[in-house]
Amino acid sequence: MARAAGPERRLLAIYTGGTIGMRRENGVLVPGKGLADVLRTLPMFHDKEHAQDLPADTLVLPPASADQRIIYTVLECQPLYDSSDMTITEWVHIAQIIERQYTQYHGFVVIHGTDTMAYAASVLAFMLENLQKTVIITGAQVPIYALWNDARENLLGALLMAGQFVIPEVCLFFQNQLFRGTRVTKVDTRRFAAFYSPNLPPLAVMGADVLINRTLVRKVQGKDQLVVHRSMERDVGLLRLYPGIPAALVGAFLQPPLKGVVLETFGSGNGPTKPDLLLELRQAAERGLIILNCTQCLQGTVTSDYASGMAMAGAGIVSGFDMTSEAALAKLSYVLGQPGLSLDGRKELLARDLRGEMTLPTADECQPSLHSSTLGLGVAQLLSLSQEVLPGV
Repeated sequence: MARAAGPERRLLAIYTGGTIGMRRENGVLVPGKGLADVLRTLPMFHDKEHAQDLPADTLVLPPASADQRIIYTVLECQPLYDSSDMTITEWVHIAQIIERQYTQYHGFVVIHGTDTMAYAASVLAFMLENLQKTVIITGAQVPIYALWNDARENLLGALLMAGQFVIPEVCLFFQNQLFRGTRVTKVDTRRFAAFYSPNLPPLAVMGADVLINRTLVRKVQGKDQLVVHRSMERDVGLLRLYPGIPAALVGAFLQPPLKGVVLETFGSGNGPTKPDLLLELRQAAERGLIILNCTQCLQGTVTSDYASGMAMAGAGIVSGFDMTSEAALAKLSYVLGQPGLSLDGRKELLARDLRGEMTLPTADECQPSLHSSTLGLGVAQLLSLSQEVLPGV
């Protein structure tokens, strides 16, 4: 992480839609066009006196410091999206925009709806490899047109952070806090503090001063060229266990074309031990389905001794440690989209920290135990009855 140098910092703000620019029509909020025109009327977003000969889609902030200006261009997507309609296809499109414009701008701000913003942040983080520039996603709970809103603070904060600092990763800025994109989840539908990073502190906090946790910000590794991974696997899913969940329901969910599933388990990685349910998991694993185990708890981790147990590896269950479900789903999509990897190779990649998405256990925490969870013991017993060799094992 470094303070950005130079008298001018140029940013690209990619406006995809979302609440921040919505207008009310017939009693409901719909995506609103012309965000740049709105920002141009707000002095905090545009210094008219300094904006000589700038294109219509380009604005300049008031001076952030005595010797530096932030100039930003607003690229409005066509069409604009409600974030509930966003998919991997739209996020690939955003990544491709960043790729095409990468050499023209010092940093990027993605304006996105909040409902799927945590998913977007994680997916973009895995798509954008060798990132050496700041990419910040932001949005709002209340439209910028409202008298009392969070839109102005969030967007201005994101522009200032992307313009003044070089933080080479995908981040999410909300309510004065800059989070790692692969660590956030939405926790509130109405409060302005809508996002939380349960297992990693914010990378930065803005107040009277900007406080940056320099030990957490990821370092640029070499000067390799940006790589955009477009081949994200779509056939992945998210299944939340609950007490009494029928084995038939689990079995139906795990059928092809599904290639991987994030399994939200109880506590530190446990689940029911009914033989019929464990049989469905074993049969899915034998078909080559990858199961990534994440806890339903907001904070904490799938315990390391459970995750490293031979029974879990044999059953195709990989520990997600302390990943959010959003990050786990994005990582699964990314790993399954990589060409030429064996089943074991994909499991090995899932077990590595690729984008700061999880906290790996220390050596002292990695002692295997087949009895560390009842789910693990049950699957191990079923595996011992089978003479079949799992694919790729």
